[in-house]
Amino acid sequence: MKILVVNCGSSSLKYQLLEMQGEHLLASGIVERIGEHTGKIIHKDRVHGQDGQQIKLEKPIADHRIAMHEAVRLLMETGAGAVFNPTEVAAVGHRVVHGGNFFHEPTHVDLTVMVAIEKMIALAPLHNPANLMGIEVARELFPHAPQVAVFDTAFHQTIPGFAYHYALPWSYYEKLGIRRYGFQGTSHRYVAREAAILLGKPLETVNLITAHLGSGASLCAIEQGISVDTSMGMTPLGGLIMGTRGGDMDPGVILHISDRKGMSLHQLDAVLQKKSGLKGICGMNDLRDIHAAADNGDARARLAIDMFVYRCRQYIGAYFLQLGRLDALVFTAGVGENDPAIREACCRGMATVGLTLDPSRNRDPEKHRGEITAAGSPVKAYVIPTNEELEIARQTLEVVKGEG
Repeated sequence: MKILVVNCGSSSLKYQLLEMQGEHLLASGIVERIGEHTGKIIHKDRVHGQDGQQIKLEKPIADHRIAMHEAVRLLMETGAGAVFNPTEVAAVGHRVVHGGNFFHEPTHVDLTVMVAIEKMIALAPLHNPANLMGIEVARELFPHAPQVAVFDTAFHQTIPGFAYHYALPWSYYEKLGIRRYGFQGTSHRYVAREAAILLGKPLETVNLITAHLGSGASLCAIEQGISVDTSMGMTPLGGLIMGTRGGDMDPGVILHISDRKGMSLHQLDAVLQKKSGLKGICGMNDLRDIHAAADNGDARARLAIDMFVYRCRQYIGAYFLQLGRLDALVFTAGVGENDPAIREACCRGMATVGLTLDPSRNRDPEKHRGEITAAGSPVKAYVIPTNEELEIARQTLEVVKGEG
């Protein structure tokens, strides 16, 4: 069974084609700079598990509809490892950023579901419209195939009310849907499953803290396999310090800036989304560049690293206390998977709570099945590469089989 996974971002479209028997990647690609003067397309085929041909194109891509058509054209025309006929695609799984209070599980898309996703646009104005267009075009191109929506927010729908409510007038929750939803749930769910396998325990028995650390970043507290808290809030702006987002802050700061600078809500949103976080502190948002600058004596680069680690440790400590018992701390995503210095700093001093880092394993986790803690450490720490597309495909398969 071949499943196509579609991930429409605000100005990009990522896709993967997987053969679910054996979970083999057949083809993948990305369409970037959608809506700009010149778009960029990279398509890769896989043949017998090895990289096949790669195609790079630059051409105007007006919207996600055209991007979807380009992606499917490449899947049909390149041949090796991909598809020759649309009917070979058994189902299409879509990443949808915001499911609000409506969706707790991956869902077979029909017109009612599409209307509900449209209602969530106010909560995710940059992403849900693109997600919806991807679904619409896929329904046209693959009319025979079930379309399944997998929601970023769904994994966190198990968070209890005392953790997701804001202390605001109750009518704001009832009428406007204002609450903490959390995001990056597909990634947190994937690495939680993988961590349970490494621990040799059923997922429903393990307590984990998963750290998705990248340009966007969040932590998740997982109790007996389900999410009970996460650092992002109603939007992805809350929680950790990120590449260009500042994370948690006193809301009075925003009111003060607006008053003193005379900035509109649109201008403030641009500052919070694109000019804050690590970039706001030191002018750079890539931790590789920030490490290099700090090593050369840049004080603000060092401050940015220290602030990032401090906020991560705050959440790790809070979640450890909330869970009471911890089986493992899991690092994933670009920074979590590739930055041993950040991992070491996050774990510093944790021997008192049962986690002892092994420096050599931390430098080369692949040699030890991802484990970076010392032998005999009661609490484990792992580096587990995330694979959101595979998780979407797995959840899509579950839905299709359930309806079968």
